[in-house]
Amino acid sequence: MSRFLARRLLFLLFTLFLTTVIVFLLTRVLPGDVARVLLGRDASPAAVEAKREELGLNEPLVVQYVNWAVDFVRGDWGQTFASPRQDIRTIVTERLINSARLAFLTLLIALPLAITLGVIAGLTEGKLSDSVISVLSLSVVSLPEFVTGLFLINTVALRWRDNPIADALGWFPASSAIRPDLSFREALPALWLPAIAATLVLMAYIVRLVRAGVIEEMKKDYVRTAVLKGLPYRTVIVKHVLRNALIPTVTVIATSSGWLISGMVVIESVFSYPGLGRLLINTAINNRDLPLIQAIVAVTVVIILLANFAADLLYALLNPRIRLE
Repeated sequence: MSRFLARRLLFLLFTLFLTTVIVFLLTRVLPGDVARVLLGRDASPAAVEAKREELGLNEPLVVQYVNWAVDFVRGDWGQTFASPRQDIRTIVTERLINSARLAFLTLLIALPLAITLGVIAGLTEGKLSDSVISVLSLSVVSLPEFVTGLFLINTVALRWRDNPIADALGWFPASSAIRPDLSFREALPALWLPAIAATLVLMAYIVRLVRAGVIEEMKKDYVRTAVLKGLPYRTVIVKHVLRNALIPTVTVIATSSGWLISGMVVIESVFSYPGLGRLLINTAINNRDLPLIQAIVAVTVVIILLANFAADLLYALLNPRIRLE
């Protein structure tokens, strides 16, 4: 166990180092001059050069990366390039909390619903319920995220004439803009609609994975043996079939962690939700704010790596045949 944890930790550190190096280099080859962008087109060459010297952009790339990495580990993430300059750690932390809230509520809705529907579809392969669930899951995942978001806003949020649904569910706000000082309970009304939109995207994949896993496991010999030995059908499904069928689902959840935290840009934009994805696209990339881009990517990579590490541990819990050694 200790050897496994040590190997995984070394792998995580190497992956984090390699990813941050790649992102660092990519931000340096983007077209345009950061100093020129900050000062404007009318800035003199001398002012642009002085700005580059102030930002440390004239240093060798290796020195720039080492300085950034050391400061990042120490908790000093620097300040944004845009005016007025703000502390990057504070901004990213606030947005990360918002994204974590949305991801938590999405998983809280999506996992029980998707697993239940996937099991029903798998146990009723070829029947009407299986066909209905499969068609609905394919239909939902085929819809663009902005279409789903706009549909939710116009049906259950906006109060237009003769809209009984919005009148009955008026506590759904059309905009999910929230303040960073709100508690999870206070922000919950603004989280529902973007969480439902994200759930529809994530749930479709999980339903199909669980369905396929249940169908595959139900055809194996150990299931027939357990039934012939007299074990209750529910026990066979829950304690044996479902545990093995959920292994691919754990992988999907782990690989989806990056999307849940910083990739829901479309959903966040539709609902005006202040998440990490909108901060990356609308603020960091649009303004060529290199320290902000690097900080967001580094935080996202750490979350993805930790999620995959947790998935490795869950494999062993779900399937004892998987040995951590």
